[in-house]
Amino acid sequence: MSLNITPIADRVVVEPTAAETTTASGIIIPDTAKEKPQRGTIVAVGAGKKDEPMTVKSGDTVLYGKYAGTEITVEGKEYLIMRESDIFAII
Repeated sequence: MSLNITPIADRVVVEPTAAETTTASGIIIPDTAKEKPQRGTIVAVGAGKKDEPMTVKSGDTVLYGKYAGTEITVEGKEYLIMRESDIFAII
């Protein structure tokens, strides 16, 4: 996938995974009750800071905070731009 955004410094662009539509037992979750996803795939990575190289790379699946990042829409798709420090773990 080609994304025309290049984040600067320690920022990354994340494509959030789709929110769950049903529970494990098969109950359908309405749109008003869905949680914001906290998992996504990194699609672009900045160069890092002078003394702090980036530890994530494009294609990594990550966990991040519920309210982390800034939502943007590029070519009809939703993305988040966030600092690497907002990422909790690589899965």
